[in-house]
Amino acid sequence: MNVTLPHTAGSPVARSALYVFSALVLAFLVLPILAIVPLSFNSSSFLSYPIAGFSLRWYEELIGSSGWMRAVRNSVLVAAATTALATPLGTLAALGLTRLSSSLKPVLIALLLAPMFVPVIIVAVACYFLYAQLGLAHSMVGLVLAHTVLATPFVVLVVHASLQGFDATLLRAGASLGARPVTVVRRVLLPMIAPGMFAAAIFAFTTSFDEIVVAMLLSGVEQKTLPLKMFEGVRDQISPAITAAATLLVLTSIVLLGVVEALRRQRARLFGRPA
Repeated sequence: MNVTLPHTAGSPVARSALYVFSALVLAFLVLPILAIVPLSFNSSSFLSYPIAGFSLRWYEELIGSSGWMRAVRNSVLVAAATTALATPLGTLAALGLTRLSSSLKPVLIALLLAPMFVPVIIVAVACYFLYAQLGLAHSMVGLVLAHTVLATPFVVLVVHASLQGFDATLLRAGASLGARPVTVVRRVLLPMIAPGMFAAAIFAFTTSFDEIVVAMLLSGVEQKTLPLKMFEGVRDQISPAITAAATLLVLTSIVLLGVVEALRRQRARLFGRPA
C-alpha cells in the first residue's frame, strides 16, 4: 500500500516556504527603516515621496549645526563612559555566576537581569528621585550611571554565554604551573573570552547611545543626547535633518552588528565550533 507522507521540514517545499516567510518578515521589519534613507537626500523641505531631487543639504545642516553636533558629542561621551563602566562590572558578575553553584544562582541572575525586563520608565523615575537627592540629576555623571544600570545586564548575558564554552581546567593548569591568579586571568582567561567581552561592550555602547527615556528625565540642556534631540525635533518642528541623523544611526548600527558577527565567528573558531 502506497502512503503519501506530508512534507517535512527538510523537504524542498517546506524549505522554500520557510525562506519566503522569513523574507517577508525581514522586509516587514527592515523596509520602514530603509524608507527614511532616500528622504535624507531629498532636496525638498517636505518629508514626502517622490523626492524632488538629490541633495546633501540636510547632512550639511546636520554637521554645521552646533546643537546637533553637541548632541552627537554627548551621546558618544555618555555611551563610551557607560561602556567603560558596564563592561568590567558585567564581566566580573558573569565570572562570579559561572563559578557559583548555590541554589541562589537563579535569584541572582534574575536580579542582575532585572533592568532588561522592568519597563524603562520605572528605572528612569527611580533614578530621577534618587539622583535628585544626591544632586546628580541633570548631570553627565548621573546620566552615565543610569545608562550603566541599563547596559550592565546585556554585558552579563553575553559574557555569561561566552563562558559556557570555556574549559575551566585551563585555569587550574595555569595555577599548577606556578602562575599567580592575576597572571592566570590576564594570560589565560581574558584572551579566551575577549571576543565575548568585545561583543558585550558593543551591546552596552548601543544600549546607551540609543536610550531616550532616561535621557528625558535626567539630562539637562547641556546633556541633551542625539536620540533626545531627534525626538524634540519631531515633536517641535519636523526638519529633514532628522532623516540624515537617522540614516547615520542606521549605518552605525549595521557596522556594529557586523563587528558583533565577526566576533561571534572568531569565538566559534577559537572554541572549535562551526560558525
